[in-house]
This record gives sequence, C-alpha cells and structure tokens, in this order.
Amino acid sequence: MPVTDILTVTLNPTIDLSTSVAAVVAGPKLRCAVPEIDPGGGGTNVSRAISFLGGTSRAMVAVGGATGDRLLTLLNTQGIATLALQAPGETRQSLAVTDRGTGQQYRFVLPGPEWHPADVKHALSAIAGATREGGYVVLSGSQPPGVPIDFPSRLAAKLEGRARLIVDTSGAPLREITRAAGAAPWCLRMDEDEAAELAGYSLAKVEESAAFAEEMVSRGVADVVILARGADGAVLASRVGRLHARSAKVEVVSKVGAGDSFVGAFTLSLARGEGLELALRRGNAAASAAVATPATRLCRAEDVDRLFPECVTVAV
Repeated sequence: MPVTDILTVTLNPTIDLSTSVAAVVAGPKLRCAVPEIDPGGGGTNVSRAISFLGGTSRAMVAVGGATGDRLLTLLNTQGIATLALQAPGETRQSLAVTDRGTGQQYRFVLPGPEWHPADVKHALSAIAGATREGGYVVLSGSQPPGVPIDFPSRLAAKLEGRARLIVDTSGAPLREITRAAGAAPWCLRMDEDEAAELAGYSLAKVEESAAFAEEMVSRGVADVVILARGADGAVLASRVGRLHARSAKVEVVSKVGAGDSFVGAFTLSLARGEGLELALRRGNAAASAAVATPATRLCRAEDVDRLFPECVTVAV
C-alpha cells in the first residue's frame, strides 16, 4: 500500500546544543562536556522521528544566515529531504545543560528573528505550493516574532480540501485556534499543562481530559483533538468517539522531544493507512520511548516496537 505524503513545517527552527557540567552554579566559568549538536524545532523533530521509525517525510524549514545553512546540512546528513524556506535574520540556537550532580536539566531557548507581513505571505504560499494532494501537513513548534497568532488558521484555509493539517503549537497561537473563529486544522495536539490552562481548571482525571477534548471537537476547533497526559498517556476525541491510550512504564531520562516523537509516529501511522486507534497507540509508544533517551535523541524504532504492546487503548 502506498504511503501518503507527509510535509512537516518549522517556522522557528533551532540548532540544539546539549551538554553537561559538574554543577550549575553562578559566578565561575562552568567547564562543559563536549556538546551534542542536533537540528531542532517542532517540525524538524517530527521529520527526524519519522525517519528513525523507518518512514519518510519532507521537511520545510524556515532558515536564515550561516546557522540556517548548518541546520539544513545537519538534516540532510540524517537523510531527511529538506525544503528551505527563506526567513529573515539568523536561525536561532538553543542550549540544554544537565547538572551531573543533581540530574536536573536547564534549557535556554533563544527567540527567533522578527518576521514581517511579506515573510508570512511568502510562507503561506510556499507551504501551499509544496503540499501534495491528499497528504498530511504537520505544523509544529513555536512561531517567530511577527508571525500572526492566526497563522495556523490561515494555513488551514489555504489547504482546505487538499490536505489534512496537523497542528502542535502553544501559547497565543494555540489559544487562537481554540476560539474556533477561523478555518480549522484537521487535528490539534496539546500537552496537559496547555489543556488545563485553556480549560481553566485542573484536568486531573482521564475522563475530564476526554470531555474537554470532545467539547473542542463539537465546537469545530478540529476534527480530531489530542491531549497528552504525560505518564498517564493521551486521550483522543473525534466525531466518532473518545479514546485513552496508556503510556508504557519507562524510566524518565529526558522529556525533550516526547511530543514531537508522538506526532511523528502518529502521522506516519496514518500515512501508512492505519486508523486513529492504532495511530494513537503508536504515538504513545514513541513518546514513551523518547522520554527514556537522553537530551535530543528522540525515539528509537526498536524501543517503540518493544513498548507498543503496553500502550493499549480503551474507550472513555
């Protein structure tokens, strides 16, 4: 069976530097270990996860300057097909430092360059032009300064009837989507803290998360809404029902990349012709696999296969 095309979109990518020190203290120079260097940003990590799981995707990445060139080189070295979207300024960098004494990780994330209306218009046209009929488009990660908060809705309107748009974002753009004031994505994913903030109360129980997701579907926020619940798995609501997938039991090493691994495995499963239930299980297995790996290493196929049987789904 042919696999449906997947295009990932990263408006605010980064080069991720990950290192460690004996102890994080103020004042003296902190001598760091040799850093690991990885391409970062929501969509790029989704494409990396898909690649690690044996799938293929095309990664559209907004890049600028020498750092942007280096980012594309890193992705191409990993065998990921890239589409460069010219962005203003210099692509950002991020730093994660682990305190070896306590095991705690400190993450420093720089802002992206300022975008202008012409950059936004160009990006919308470029994404629409690269989209293949009947495919999946994954818009994941933060937005650079200057990109309007309704960008996901504008993109959904551009792609309506041509492709299924999956959105994983946060902050003001996420709040704007949930207002359901514009064109809706096909699928919207968020984590437990974001969902609780939107709901205005703690979603302590699985049933509460499922009800909140279902309410968003009924309001037209998206056809499919997914709420991650950390160690408690994830819930999915659609027009045909509500599902809860349990997480596998693993030792948490780093939570970095768990959401992107979920989206990568979930989208790849759908692109291979599997239904929402299997896709939810595979996404949860990938998220569980990702938290068991250090820093920015995301999920590994062998771990996802091993953990998949534990990620059973039940109707809620």
